[in-house]
Amino acid sequence: MASVLNKSHVDHLKLKGSLEKKITHDILDVEESYEKMSLYTSVLACLGFYFLIFIGLINHIVFTPKVATEKNRKGYPPLYNKFDSIFLRYVFRRVKDIFNRVVCGVPGAKIDIIDRVTHDSCWSFELLDTKSTFLNLGSYNYLGFAQSEGPCADDTKDIIKKYGWAVSSSRQELGTNNLHLELEQLTAAFLGVDAAIVFGMGFATNALNLPSIINSECLVLSDEYNHASVILGIRLSGATSVVYKHNDVIDLEQLIRQNIVSGQPKTQKPWEKIFIVTEGIFSMEGSITNLPDIIAIKKKYKVYLYVDEAHSIGALGPNGRGIFDYYNCCPKDVDILMGTFSKSFGSAGGYIAGNKDLIDYLRVNSHASCYATSMAPPVAQVIITSMSMIMGKKHGEEGRKRIIQLASNVKYFRRKLKALGCVVYGNDNSPVIPMLVYMISKVGATVREFNKFNIATVGVGFPATPLLEGRIRFCMSAALSKEQLDEVLVATEKIMNKLGLCYSKKTISDEEILYENPY
Repeated sequence: MASVLNKSHVDHLKLKGSLEKKITHDILDVEESYEKMSLYTSVLACLGFYFLIFIGLINHIVFTPKVATEKNRKGYPPLYNKFDSIFLRYVFRRVKDIFNRVVCGVPGAKIDIIDRVTHDSCWSFELLDTKSTFLNLGSYNYLGFAQSEGPCADDTKDIIKKYGWAVSSSRQELGTNNLHLELEQLTAAFLGVDAAIVFGMGFATNALNLPSIINSECLVLSDEYNHASVILGIRLSGATSVVYKHNDVIDLEQLIRQNIVSGQPKTQKPWEKIFIVTEGIFSMEGSITNLPDIIAIKKKYKVYLYVDEAHSIGALGPNGRGIFDYYNCCPKDVDILMGTFSKSFGSAGGYIAGNKDLIDYLRVNSHASCYATSMAPPVAQVIITSMSMIMGKKHGEEGRKRIIQLASNVKYFRRKLKALGCVVYGNDNSPVIPMLVYMISKVGATVREFNKFNIATVGVGFPATPLLEGRIRFCMSAALSKEQLDEVLVATEKIMNKLGLCYSKKTISDEEILYENPY
């Protein structure tokens, strides 16, 4: 660290040029696509949003809704921000019908959703006694393991008979059984590290373990698009957080240099620890982190690296081992590996993996280990079965077939969307596929149109995305066939033409798009 400090001022001016050369590695010949919004679209999106706010404000003043209001609050700050209230009542309410749908079945290739109606312009909803079946492009069921039949379901039935539905205790008391130990050993072997510890909730894996690892004398370099669970964990830790530009290793290295030189803000003492925190796949952008260059920076400055693989584990790489498999990196180059079991493994919960000393420390000091109820036996068994299939330990080549099917679906669907004239964000190999519609009104209209074709998608807008970057987020699954994807693409083309969603200015190639195995 001292040698870095001594020469940091000397070569600071050379930093940008050297890094620009370094990050042009050719590990994978893929495209990260972030087409800029045209000025015309930007103006219309702004006008549309502020018009809704203006109309909402007029409605709020003239036609005050009959909703709960705060009383006897003298001396107390208001519980609710006035802008938030207006936004929720008069902007979000207009598209509220596309959110919070009631699902009544497993999230496989098709999904059953209970029908509902509103009689008061989305202020409230009435559930009906009927349900509709949709093609499912809105679930994180990347490898198609979320099924009510098959190997995972069969194994889980036997475990329920043996262990029951829940343990009802924390790991540190009476909440550990053989399944937890088996799952932790299997997870460590799958990732290629020394040890792992599992938890019953993915969000809590970040939120409750980060405060156990870092403290108020630590510095965290956090990607600007990191998940809410990461942000909450950093805040709970009391550490100083510095946000770097999304996937920008040049900005990351500059910030590390600056903060090594300046030290802690109040005392100017050296930082106790410096952490880089990033994700494998970013769930709103569909981008894949630039891991090889981040590892190079970590080694150069001898800082720690924490990688959240919630969306990438199981869904990336020829062996489904996540971002390390994708880039062919060594997992031991990362100090702390975090991931969830609620996506590719068709279950729930999360894990932290790394060296044995780290895991032993978390077993004793993590609030998620000491106080939270341990993972239910049926949940653990689903993960053990699905992970064993991915590793090829059970059911022959079934796991590998799913990995190949997912990769083929992703490549085919992304290229087809771009050929239709869509603006599609993210990496060509990412199963998170955001299609930009920009305007919040078009988010609602697009989801409703997809529902008419019995296709379930996710509409995302402000505040989950930037104000003018509303989008439809397709989540790809190995459970979907090429024929089903073609059905979705036909519907997408009709909806695009109807709502005017052909925003891309890129030249569309006449080359035939084939459905191929990328591995």
